[in-house]
Parts: sequence; C-alpha cells; structure tokens
Amino acid sequence: MARYFPRVLPLLLFLRLSDLVRGNTDQADVSALNVMYSSLNSPPQLTGWSSSGGDPCGNNWKGIKCSGSSVTKITLSGLQLTGTMGYQLSSLISVTYFDLSKNNLNGDIPYQLPPNTTHLNLAGNALTGGIPYSVSQMNHLKYLNLASNQLSGQLTDMFGELSSLSLLDLSFNRFSGNLPNSFGSLSSLKTLNLQNNQLSGSVDVLATLSLENLNVQNNQFTGWIPNKLKSINNLKVGGNSWSTGKPPPGMVTARDNNNGKSHKSSIKDAKDNKVKKGKQHSDLKGAVIAVILIAVLVVALILLALVKRRSSGSSHYTDERLSHNRSFSPLADNKFTGLKDSSSSIDIKAIETSSMELKPPAAETQKTYNDNEFANKLNSRGSTDPVSLTIYALADLQAATGSFSSSHLLGQGNIGCVYKAKFNDGKVLAVKKIETSNLSGSCSYDFMEIVSGISRLHHSNIAELLGYCSSSGYQLLVYELQQNGSLHGFLHLSDDYSRPLTWDTRVRIALGTARAIEYLHEVCAPSVVHKNIKSSNILLDTELNPCLADCGLVIFFEDTSENLGPGYNAPECTKPSAYSMKSDVYSFGVVMLELLTGRKPYDSSKPKIEQSLVRWAASQLHDIDALAQMVDPALRGLYPPKSLSRFADVISLCIQPEPEFRPAMSEVVQSLVRCVQRTSIRKRMGRDRSTSRRSNDSNHGYY
Repeated sequence: MARYFPRVLPLLLFLRLSDLVRGNTDQADVSALNVMYSSLNSPPQLTGWSSSGGDPCGNNWKGIKCSGSSVTKITLSGLQLTGTMGYQLSSLISVTYFDLSKNNLNGDIPYQLPPNTTHLNLAGNALTGGIPYSVSQMNHLKYLNLASNQLSGQLTDMFGELSSLSLLDLSFNRFSGNLPNSFGSLSSLKTLNLQNNQLSGSVDVLATLSLENLNVQNNQFTGWIPNKLKSINNLKVGGNSWSTGKPPPGMVTARDNNNGKSHKSSIKDAKDNKVKKGKQHSDLKGAVIAVILIAVLVVALILLALVKRRSSGSSHYTDERLSHNRSFSPLADNKFTGLKDSSSSIDIKAIETSSMELKPPAAETQKTYNDNEFANKLNSRGSTDPVSLTIYALADLQAATGSFSSSHLLGQGNIGCVYKAKFNDGKVLAVKKIETSNLSGSCSYDFMEIVSGISRLHHSNIAELLGYCSSSGYQLLVYELQQNGSLHGFLHLSDDYSRPLTWDTRVRIALGTARAIEYLHEVCAPSVVHKNIKSSNILLDTELNPCLADCGLVIFFEDTSENLGPGYNAPECTKPSAYSMKSDVYSFGVVMLELLTGRKPYDSSKPKIEQSLVRWAASQLHDIDALAQMVDPALRGLYPPKSLSRFADVISLCIQPEPEFRPAMSEVVQSLVRCVQRTSIRKRMGRDRSTSRRSNDSNHGYY
C-alpha cells in the first residue's frame, strides 16, 4: 500500500483543489448568501458560512439545502441572529423555503425577497416598517408568517395575485386601518391570524373566503360579523367594538365578544330569535309583496314617459355631454391620494361618439378617469386619425428664432438643437431643429411618419407636439416652452436665483415621469420605447410638474451609448438591438438616484469609487445609516424617513443589473404613489411646491 501512496497522493490533491476552484453552487446564490452573512453581522453559529466566496451546496453551510447547484431551502430559525437579511435575496431564484423566524432581526423587511418562495416565515423578530410590495409578486406563496414583529402602517391592496396562499399570519404587530379589498382574492386561504393589531373598519371582505381558522381578536373592528363566517370551526372575535343593534340581512352580531362569550353562542341566539320572529315575518310578506308590485308598475310608467321625452332631445344632450372637458392628475392617481390637478384637460369632443356608451345626463354618472383609462380611450380612437397640427412656415420660425441664432439657443442634443421662438403675437414656443448631418448614415426615416406618431401621444406628463415644419431641407418640431428648464438644470446647474427642490416635489417629479413612461410602455398600442430617458429630458413647468421630452424619436437613437451619455445606460445596452422597455426602467432608476442624491450619473471630479452613481449607491440603498448620508445635502434633512426608504427601494429594483428583475413601470408607479402617501400630502398639488423659477432665457439642458 505504501508503495502506491506516492502515486495516489497527487491525484487526491488535484481532485480536492479542482473541487475548491470549481465549487458546486451557482455564483448568484453564493453572492447573495455572502451579503446575507455580512448583514447578519457574521454570526459564528452559522458554521461554514463566509462573507466572500465559498460553496454552500458543496460544503454544507448550516441551514442551507440544495438541489444540484441551486440553493432551494434556507432554515435559520431560533439561532439568535441579529442584523438584517441583506439586499440580494432576489438572486435566490430557486429558494422555495425561507425561514428566519425566532431571531433578533431588525430593520425593515428587504424589498427584495426570494421571488419563488412558497414558505416565508419571519415571525418572532423585531422587524419594522410594512410588508414590502415585492410580496405581491410572489405568486407561488402558500405560507406567509410575519407575526410577532413591530410592523406597522396600513395594509396596502397588494394581495390580489396571491391566490395560492393558504396561511397568512400578521398577528401581534401594529398594523392599522381597514382590511384591503384584495383580501377577497385569497381564494385558497384557510388560516388568517390578525389578532393584536390596531385594525379597524368592517370584516366584510372576508365573507367570500373559505376560512377554517380566523382570529381577529383585540383590534378595533366595528360593524357586524358576516353570517358567512359563522361556519368557521375556529373563530375568535373578542376584544373589538362590534355593533350590538339589529344586524342587516346576512349579518350576525357578536354581542358578548368583550366578556369572552363565543361567537357560536351569538349565532345560537340569533337562530333562536329568527325562529321566534318567523311567524311575524310571514304575516308581513303578503303586504310587502303587494307594495313592491305597485312600486314597480309606477316606475315603469315614469320610465316610459322619460324615454319619449328624451328621444326628441337626445341630439342636444350628446353634443353637450361630449363637449365637457375632463381632467386627470399627472402626478397621482386620485383613488390613492385624493389629489387632483386641474391644469391638464382633454377635449372629449375630439373623440368619436359612435363607440362611447352614453348614460343618463346626471351628476351621479360623472366619472373621473385615471391616466391609464383615459389615455387608453384616446389611444384606441386616435391611432387612425389624421395628423392635426399647426404647419409653420419656415420664414416665420426663422424670424421667431433670429434665424436660429445662438442667442435663442435653449439646448443641444444628439439629433439637433432647441431654440426659443418669440412670435409677433407674444407667444413663446420651443423649436427643435433636427440636424440630419448629425445622424448616422444608416438612419433612414420618414419625417411625416415621425410627426404623425408623436402627434398621437397624449399625456399631461409628456411634451406635446404643437406643430412642425418641413421645408427646404429643414425639419422642425414645435413644442410648448417649459419655463423652468430641465430637471438636470435644477439639480446640477443651480444658481443664486434657485431654491432647492423639496422632498415632496422630488417625489412628485419622479411619479409624474413614471406615469409618462408607463403610458408609453403599457397604454400605447403598439408600445413605445423611449430610449433617451435622462434628467435633461425631464422638463419642468411653472409649477414644477414634470414633462418628458423626446418621446417618439426613438428612430434617431441608433447608438444608445452615445445618446444617453455616461451613467444612464443599462448594462445590457452594449448594442442597440439589446435595448428594451426594461432598459428605460433602468435609466429612470438613475434619474431617481439623481433626485435622491443630487449627484450626476457620472462625475469624473469625484473619487474613483464614487464616479459612477449607480455603482457607488446600489449597495447602500438598504442601509438606513448609509442612505441618510447619501441624501442630497440641499434637502437639509427635511424629508420623511419612511418615504425616503420606500423611494430607495424602488430605485434598487429599477437599477437591477439583469433586465428580468426590473419591475414594469406600472409597478413603479404604484410604489411611488405610496411614497407620495408617506409624505402625507393631502392638499391640492401645487400649493406646497418649491417656488423656484428660472429666467426665460435659461439654457440649462432643454430637450
């Protein structure tokens, strides 16, 4: 044996070294667990774990189970762990079981969680904040236990896609407000524990569920318990403020819930009362039926008379109805914030009447559409309409711009310059002069097709085309002038006449811009990729409402790296064909970073480690202390911490290196709406805005 040992030893050493070099675990999983280990303060009880490298599957890290080279199960319950869970959990795409319960974890639940988890247990920690919105996308989730933490705030409407969820435990937290309507979509839910919170309102939304266990004790619920819930075997309702009067049909009261009397006793009492009163009810049935029949007959006669009267006047009504101007908010959905901006309106008279459903002309039928509903109506009817724009004479535009002189120059981009045009009637507009000499030789386009496409983009946060000119080699686009220049100018080229943007204004600028991109991506048919989203293309009106420029000009942006400039390009954009809507999302995330930090996307004057804004900021967005240090000093600490944290969460998702992990813009909008709610703005938009103004001759990066 000793004779063969010298020959075998090198082979064994080689195999061992090759194992160490190769490893058995996917690198994305290794990286996520490295970050998690550091965030948990590198606890010694996690044997085998490391803050850099390692092989969780090959070396049997404590609490880690694998299938092949992928981590599938993380079980770290009751290990006295401290710290947070890290910020790369979304990379653990194969994890289906995630249990960190009964530890001493603190801070907010990370926005990013293992996306395909079916069992998520974080109970028995000291976690704060709310339930991250990413939970709403975990379609395979069956078990969610967040009990016994310090979670607070209102439960948002985020449960609509969790149809597989069978257990939801939010007990022993500090949640408040009404139950969200999306609870009604939890079709597989069997166990719901909400006890010992501060929830209020009714529990009617639970009536459609097939629950087997329900505990709503020690909250602030009111009203009656739906009769449907009486069949639940394990029902606990004590410690609330249930109504004690006669319940409406389908309800039963919990009269003695405060003294411990069971709900089943209440149900029995209700049944006894029903039997006693049954005879009285039967005596009344005949009289009630007779009254109903008479009422129906009278209503039918009245309706017949109204129909005859309306037939002669319907034409006048239709014209009056369709000439009504409706407005929709460019910054926040009314149903979320109660905010409304009346500065933007769309003339419904321009929409064909043939496909509209007309209803009786009364106040009760009046409806305020949100951005998507309204834009969808416009888009569905406008796609075949001819272009209806002002055609400007070249001589008039030359006179208004001083023959496109430098004194009228507002800004310069890849495809041309923008000039201020002052007309004899006092009107001041912006004229974009497309320089064909600047375009790639391979760029072939029909100018009128471009004009037609832009003219059909109608959104209050998108620069609307007013007119055009195509004459003698000139190709000119005419827009409304935005007096406050661009967001880039406000953030990076401030002067003595400027005041810094407030936090509320920054959030609203982000939300308005997100709504514009959402409109392009998800409302327009076909979808429109912008491909040039940057702060210099976000214009600000006199009240600092955002207006996205360069929409519909994607054909000119063949080389995205030159177009966007350093810092805005998504990692996948090494060639134009790789650019997608998710690349727009990345660029928007960079703009949000500018709003958060006040820094440029790329700044060569900074230390090398800080020159790339995304690279510098990404790892700090979930660190509360580091985040506070990143905030634009111009804010002087005047911002709501919760809103700041949510804002950072959205940024983190948008700037994910992999496109598939970035959210759709509709999800970004929903998340930013919650940031607006966090700032507690309840007054009409525009009253609490920064009063910053720029002179009309400002040339800070326009268009």
